[in-house]
Amino acid sequence: MKKLFAAVLCAAMVLSLGACGGSENTSAEATSDDNKLYVGTEAGFAPYEYMSGDEVVGVDMDIAHAIADAMGKELVIKNMDFDGALNAVQQGQVDFVAAAVSVDEERQKVMDFSHNYVDSSDVVVVNASAGTVNTNEEIADKVIGVQQGNIADIWVTDNYPDAEVKRYTKFVQAAEDLKNNKIDAIVMDLYPAQELVAANPELKILDEENPLFVDQYAIAVKKGNQELLDQINEVIDQLIADGKIEEFTANHATAE
Repeated sequence: MKKLFAAVLCAAMVLSLGACGGSENTSAEATSDDNKLYVGTEAGFAPYEYMSGDEVVGVDMDIAHAIADAMGKELVIKNMDFDGALNAVQQGQVDFVAAAVSVDEERQKVMDFSHNYVDSSDVVVVNASAGTVNTNEEIADKVIGVQQGNIADIWVTDNYPDAEVKRYTKFVQAAEDLKNNKIDAIVMDLYPAQELVAANPELKILDEENPLFVDQYAIAVKKGNQELLDQINEVIDQLIADGKIEEFTANHATAE
């Protein structure tokens, strides 16, 4: 009986181990697939990334496709919240993030960045009829909408301690609150601000010629992934030299 029990127990353990060995490791890094290149983005920031039907398109996606093509890989786009995309690249769940990512010292501590490909101007968007904010300086103690985790979130928090910062995952949500006077202003990149105002005539950009601040966009990769970073930099440098970044921007300038 003891021998029989031991045999049954052993068989059960073998079956159990076999089942475990056959299961897929869902925590494996995206880079484990040599034929695919995974990019994380947040498709609510036209013209850099936005939805066209069921497809994620935009300036950043054109750059991402150029990177994948140069590497001879199939691009797989992972659309998620902005913060989620930055976390995903740190954990190796995507190969890189192309989502109008601004470079700052804190981010450089936990991820690596490509060469800059866009100089971005951040502006103030207000409700045209509200009249509560008429200059950039007047937002200092107001309720300001930003995209959570975006550089505007960090900049406003650091520079306007008396302001109430309301964070959104999508700018369309912020626009609705601004139209309904639930917030006083939105701080965001100029090009997406122009798209937002074009789609929402109740809104306007304050002092478009004098942005609140200027920053740069780059591709984010996992810290220490120098091989991929070098490949991305080579593509970005060539795109800039060929005038392709301006071409991509012009192609998506009227995105809705």
